[in-house]
Amino acid sequence: MLKTRVLGKTGLEVTEIALGGLFVSRYAADRERGIATIRRALELGINYIDTAPGYLDSEAVIGEALRGWDQPVLLSTKLGYEPQPFEPQNKEFLRRSVENSLRLLGRDQVDILMIHEPDRPDYFDWWTDKENYRGPVSELLEELKERGVCRFIGLGGTTAYPMARIIETGRWDVLLTAFQYSLLWREAEWEVLPAAKRQGMGIIVGAALQQGALAARYDQQVNHGAPWLSLPRRRQFQALYRYLDEIEMPIVEAALRFVISNPDVATVLVGARSPEEIESNVAAVAKGPLPAEVLARLKEIADMVPFRPYGEPYGMPFERES
Repeated sequence: MLKTRVLGKTGLEVTEIALGGLFVSRYAADRERGIATIRRALELGINYIDTAPGYLDSEAVIGEALRGWDQPVLLSTKLGYEPQPFEPQNKEFLRRSVENSLRLLGRDQVDILMIHEPDRPDYFDWWTDKENYRGPVSELLEELKERGVCRFIGLGGTTAYPMARIIETGRWDVLLTAFQYSLLWREAEWEVLPAAKRQGMGIIVGAALQQGALAARYDQQVNHGAPWLSLPRRRQFQALYRYLDEIEMPIVEAALRFVISNPDVATVLVGARSPEEIESNVAAVAKGPLPAEVLARLKEIADMVPFRPYGEPYGMPFERES
C-alpha cells in the first residue's frame, strides 16, 4: 500500500510517487503501451498524474486510459503550446488551451492547473506586469479557480532563481520543480523550496532521474567518454557510483528515495515508459526514506558540484552518445 502525504495548503492527499505524463506520450511509447503504463500505475495505487499540452498526445492518452476507471484520480495539467497559434498574453487563447486540455482528458475539471515555465522567458512571456508577475494568465487562472474549472493553481518550472520571486507573491497553491532537486542537482534547496514552504505550497518534484542521467549507470562514459562532461561533474559521478557500490543500492532507488526523504516534498513524479518501469519505481519508493547516514554521504557528494558547470548540457546526453 502506497503512503500518502498532504499536498501543502491544498489539503489533497497524494501518493508519495506520482506519474509524469511525458513518457506515456508518443515521445517514448506507442499508445497501447502508454495506456498500459497508466493503468498499471493506477492498479498499484498511484492517485496523481501530471501532464501538459506540450507533452505531445499525453493528455489524449491519459484521457483514454482513465475512461471507465472508477477510483478517484487527481489530475494536473498546464497552460502552453496548444492549441496553435498560442499567445500567452491573450486570455482567449489561454482559455482555449484549457478547454482543449479538458476535452482531451475527458474532464469538466482538473485538480491543479499550472503555468508551464513561468520563469523562462525563452518559453513564453507570460507577464504584462513583470514586477508583480501579473497578466492575463494569472487573471484567468484565478477566474477558473473561482468557477471550479480547476481546484488549485500552480507553477511548473525548471529554473531555480526567478521562480522563487514568483512564489513569493503568495498567489499559488502548488509548486512543481523539475531538474533542480535530485541526487546531484540541488539548486532548488537554496531559494525555491524554502520560498514554497514559507507560502504553504504543496511541493512536487519532477525529473528526479534527470531525464535519464540518474536512470542508469554510465560507468564507461563517465570514466572514459562523454567529452561534454566537465571534470568536476565526472569526479562527482564517479564518487556517486563508488558509494552506491558500497551500500549496494541501485541508482534509481537511491534517486527516488532521496526525494521522498525530504518531508516538505509531497510526491515525486516518475516518467515511466512501461508497466515494468512503474512497478520498479513503486517498489523503490515503498522502501521509504533513506537512512540519515546515507543522506549525509549523498550530500557530501552533491556538494562536490553545488552549481552547474558552465556549458553543461541541460539534459545529460549519455544515452545519445554512440
